[in-house]
Amino acid sequence: MTTVQTSVYEPLTEPKAVSLAVRLGLFRDGAPLACREIGDGNLNLVFHIVDQETKQGVIIKQALPYAKVVGESWPLTLKRAVIESNALRTFASYVPQYVPKVYYSDESLAITVMEDLSRLQIARKGLIEGKTYPLLSQHIGEFVAKTAFYTSDFGMNQQEKKKLAQSFVNPELCKITEDLVFTDPFFDHETNNFEDELRPDVEALWRDDRLHLEAAKLKRKFLTEADVLLHGDLHTGSIFVSADETKVIDPEFAFYGPIAFDLGQFFANLLLNALSRSELERQPLFDHIDRTWDVFASVFSNLWRTESVETYAATPGLLEDVLRHAFIDAVGFAGCEVIRRTIGLAHVADLDGIEHKDERLVAKRHALRLGRRLIIERRVFTGTEDFRRLFAETEQ
Repeated sequence: MTTVQTSVYEPLTEPKAVSLAVRLGLFRDGAPLACREIGDGNLNLVFHIVDQETKQGVIIKQALPYAKVVGESWPLTLKRAVIESNALRTFASYVPQYVPKVYYSDESLAITVMEDLSRLQIARKGLIEGKTYPLLSQHIGEFVAKTAFYTSDFGMNQQEKKKLAQSFVNPELCKITEDLVFTDPFFDHETNNFEDELRPDVEALWRDDRLHLEAAKLKRKFLTEADVLLHGDLHTGSIFVSADETKVIDPEFAFYGPIAFDLGQFFANLLLNALSRSELERQPLFDHIDRTWDVFASVFSNLWRTESVETYAATPGLLEDVLRHAFIDAVGFAGCEVIRRTIGLAHVADLDGIEHKDERLVAKRHALRLGRRLIIERRVFTGTEDFRRLFAETEQ
């Protein structure tokens, strides 16, 4: 991968993106190139450039100096583009099969040029369409386990880990998570966004001191525990997938944080999809939660036993303690994500796309009940089967 610093920042347009691709020699001379801006996220421009004859393509992603979802009134650092490209490179050293190749990055222009994944589909879209993706949870469990272990104090020299953590200090994007996931939805904040009909349910959450205490404990973990290098925003919209392939994208929120955070985000987004389905169609989502945790625990445990650099790793009971706390935290983090995706600033199409308003409101009230109890009752969870139990108990 090449990283450079060039000219003063300016947002790309489709013609400028094509010019960059040509200048970098990413296509054969004279290739008939087509370019389309495909970004539908909140923070970036994304250009898909394709040779119309060979169908070879690349993706050029450029960070904007503000939050696209709000506008220039919400400025953001461009350093997140460097964070993203470095995170992809770091993840590729452990799980190259699960991340896109990075061909080039430019720090000044906040640009990353990477592999075209248009052969795949965004997992959220496919799940909404009812697809099952049988290997998704196997792949995500392995991705999280290996990236977590190898970037932890158990998988790498502890001094080198501290140096690596310094390179992923990401205060501005962490602040977004701190506010939008752990704080704003639990209070009457201007960023919150929900239907008027939900106000009684939402105001009940705002008055819930027990919920606030447990959410505050989870936020404190997010703020203080620098266990592993996290993706930081591992939802189903950040995963490209097919029946036999999985690629994790968009790690611009990457930072050193609590080991269970990525798992909790992924679990929550599977639950959000389950909330949009009929009872008979939910089983594949719960199966994915089961499989993700089982694979994560198995792969992480095997690496711990065979490759740990920490003397205490051989101490009986330590691995089990780490996994137990990770599971409890993942349940709680999942609850925060379910609530914020229902009433916070950034929603998900799984719920908002429910066509009939009455059904949509039923699903969202269910989401609020489920999220609350995931947070409050996380310590009584003994296994992933408890997700099914709690889902059923909160349905009515």
